[in-house]
Formats: sequence, C-alpha cells, structure tokens
Amino acid sequence: MRQLRGQERAITANRQTSWAFADAFVAEDEALRWARERADEAGLPSVSPGTGGALRLLAATADAKAVAEIGTGTGVSGIYLLLGMRPDGVLTTVDLQPERQQLAKTAFRAAGFAGNRARFIPGRALDVLPRLADGGYDLVFCDGDRLEYLDYLAESLRLLRPGGLVCFEGVFADGRTIDSSAQPAEVQRVRELLRAVRESQDLVASLLPVGDGLLCAVRRG
Repeated sequence: MRQLRGQERAITANRQTSWAFADAFVAEDEALRWARERADEAGLPSVSPGTGGALRLLAATADAKAVAEIGTGTGVSGIYLLLGMRPDGVLTTVDLQPERQQLAKTAFRAAGFAGNRARFIPGRALDVLPRLADGGYDLVFCDGDRLEYLDYLAESLRLLRPGGLVCFEGVFADGRTIDSSAQPAEVQRVRELLRAVRESQDLVASLLPVGDGLLCAVRRG
C-alpha cells in the first residue's frame, strides 16, 4: 500500500509538471501581459495561458466569424479569441462592469485589433443574451457567474449554429468540484452543468484539463 501511494504521488507530480509546462508553452506578448496585470490589480481571475491557447485553437478550428463572450474582464480571454477568429470576425463581449470593458478596449487596441472587431455590451448576461440572434454564433465562451452557468448553457444552445462550440471556464473550481465535502452553491451548480452537458443528446463534449478546467461542447447539427 505504501508503494502504491508513492506511485500516486509520482503520477500527481508528473501531471502537475506537465500542466505547468502546457501553460508555459503559450507565449504571451505585451498586450496580453498588460491585460493580465490589470486583472491582477483589480483582483479579477483571468484565463491561464494554456486556457487562452485552447480558446484560440478552438476559435480557429471553428473558423469563427461571430463569437459571444460572457465576462469581458480586462480582455485576456478576448484577445485569445480574437487571435483565433477570422480576420473579419467580431467578438461580442458582455460584462456587468463597464470600467473593465474600457480596460479590455485598451488591451485590444494594443494587440493590434481594429475597433470594429469587438462589440462591448455592458449589463447582466442573462439580460443581454436573449437579445442576441438565434443561431448567429460560432462559439460562446462562458466565464461569468457560476450560479448562472446552466442558464448560460440554455442560451448558448439557442445562440449557436449547428456545429458551433460552447465553452465554460473554471469548472474545476480550484479542485472543489470533485471534493466530497460540503461545497457552496456555485460548486453544486457546476456539477449540475457537467451532468447536463455530459448527458445531453444535442452536444458532443470534452473536459480539457487546462487552467481551472475548460468544459467544451459542440452543438450537433
């Protein structure tokens, strides 16, 4: 038994080293570093470089022209999404705090994106999303209130074209999602989201071990 525990420790250490290497694999330029520093100053979480790289890859794979983002923050995830999107693509990004969106605008300009590449909508996501066009989006990235993640899923299924992608950030919840001890309501809601996505007949899903967990699903045609 002691030997098995030693093996488990080795496996865990190897995986942690591999995850750290995966994050370090993605190089960030000055604009991304600036946006990340603004997020740190504001006490806001931002996607890890590994998660950002995955978002960029997914946006490129989908040849995304229209992307909706829930949770602008200071623009870290938005830059990654724009880097993967088509050159004529438009990112629609929603955040409750307009001052954060101003920082994101500055970051987008510093990254070299024209002003017409992003549409900033201030407001609560569940008030804004119903106003967006049915089937008009190639990818929806959700990084908002975890208590609302199931509602975001319902809206995303309406917003996405067949073959479109929906992604949810932070589904590991710092390890609390798989912790058997009592957890807060937001973690319970993440667990419900994971079950709903896994059991849905309308989605083809995968859980990517990047950052704090990125749940991704393709809407079937």
